[in-house]
Amino acid sequence: MIELTIDGQTVSVTEGSTILDACRRLDVETPTLCYADTLTPVNVCRVCVVEVEGARVLVPSCSRKVEAGMVVHTDSPRVRTSRRMVLELLGSSVDLSTAPDAQRYSAEYGAQPERFGDVATVAQPAKIDNDLYMRDYSKCILCYKCVEACGVDHQNTFAIAVAGRGFEARISTEFDVTLPESACVYCGNCIAVCPTGALMPTSEFNLRRAGTWDESAQSEVDTVCPYCGVGCNLTLHVQDDKIVKVTSPDDHDVTRGNLCVKGRFGYEFVQNRK
Repeated sequence: MIELTIDGQTVSVTEGSTILDACRRLDVETPTLCYADTLTPVNVCRVCVVEVEGARVLVPSCSRKVEAGMVVHTDSPRVRTSRRMVLELLGSSVDLSTAPDAQRYSAEYGAQPERFGDVATVAQPAKIDNDLYMRDYSKCILCYKCVEACGVDHQNTFAIAVAGRGFEARISTEFDVTLPESACVYCGNCIAVCPTGALMPTSEFNLRRAGTWDESAQSEVDTVCPYCGVGCNLTLHVQDDKIVKVTSPDDHDVTRGNLCVKGRFGYEFVQNRK
């Protein structure tokens, strides 16, 4: 066990744990956008940074391992200023209208992205080249979660990756081909981890575009996928007596939030009532 101090509170965690793990042990809320419990941390969003006494720079709590005697400050003026600046830069460059966590953090830290301009600098039309899900990279914050889910952490399909450098960096298929021409198997696991709505099921996208998407009117029903004997858990999102989206719980031992194309998108037969 490793003992450290966070915001004046002493906590003991197992060796190899991260500062974020220790914060959660104390119920200290730390904002995250690129982190997910089922993915390898890639340290790109930087909203989870904390101040460690003796360290020259702020450190990402999602990946920094704890050390004995470490003294951590999660809400110092330096930390709050850094988090606010990151959120302002994100809000000034992309559309965060379908990113509830980013919106909540922006309000909490008083972010004012309009300081850097009135219009998001990353503007492009949504890519709708298949029947199952769309890609709207004007909402993409390059958190890498979709790349990790498509790669070694989950699917091992490697249909997408980060292409370009600097301001030209973007999520792309190989040779920037359309999704049907790529290696994509339409599992939708990239959609499941996207924090901003840059990747979205076509069913949800169409309802949002029509102005009829209403999460407050939706109910969730847990069931088991009927397509094979693996036993994947499904969470059906139902609105107006119609399934509008399918997800899977991250804490289920079989799926860990992942599904195949049948589990995530093969629910239309339920609504074929002819």
